[in-house]
Order: sequence, then C-alpha cells, then structure tokens
Amino acid sequence: MRARGGGQIPVTSRRDRRAEPEQGSFTPFVMLLCVALMAVLALIVDGGRALGARDTAYLEAEQAARVGATQLSAASLHEGLTAFQIAGATAAAERYMSACGHPGSVVVAGSAVIVTVRAYALATPLLALVGIDQLQVSASAAATVVVG
Repeated sequence: MRARGGGQIPVTSRRDRRAEPEQGSFTPFVMLLCVALMAVLALIVDGGRALGARDTAYLEAEQAARVGATQLSAASLHEGLTAFQIAGATAAAERYMSACGHPGSVVVAGSAVIVTVRAYALATPLLALVGIDQLQVSASAAATVVVG
C-alpha cells in the first residue's frame, strides 16, 4: 500500500499489538473501583445499622425516663423530693432498661429524670474488612414531670 507522499503504511500483526505496554492497564483501575464500591457499601450497610441501633437506644432511654418520671407525684414536687421517691424513680427506670437488655444510668434532678443507656458494641461485619470490628452505641433522654 502506498500513502500520499510516497511512503508506506506499516502493517502490524495481532501479535505485535498484544506486546504493547498498555495491555492490562485497565485491570488496576477496575480493582480500585471495586474496593471503593465495597467501602461505600460497608458504610451504607453498617452505618445504617448503627443509626438504627442508636435510635433504638434513644427510644429505650426515653421510655425509661418516662417510667421513672411517673414515680414522682405532683405533691412531692411541691414539697420537695425525698430520698425514697428518688430511689423509687431510679429503680423503676433501671428495671425498664434491664427488661430491654441495655443497662444504663439514671439521675433525678429536680422534676427531671435523665436516663443514659450505656454504650454497647454493635458488630460490623462489612467494616470489619477494613479493621473496624464494632461500633459503640449509646443515647440519653430526659423526662420532666409537669404539674398542671
């Protein structure tokens, strides 16, 4: 074959094209993309589970605070709380948390009952691939006795 200018166009065989250095350069890109997609998937799945567990812990703390607050009477708030009433409110909230399976701490401050569900470990099967075996989950809530 002749090209314009009188020179010839080189003809390459299939074997010559296979020996080019670009062959297989797409593979590292695909591998990196797969690793990035797995990391995003792990964050979505395990992160979603962690958010759900935190919401559950918050709801348990909120309910425990309400249970504790129901032990305080309106009359006792006007006269001042006794150690017996504070102990009753604390015990009721702790019983509720124990029944839910997540212990915590209870503080009675004035007319408010403040409950903190202690941190518990949430297993993370996908994030474990990058070294994060578990996430700590905890939550706090308060309930106030309102005297009408």
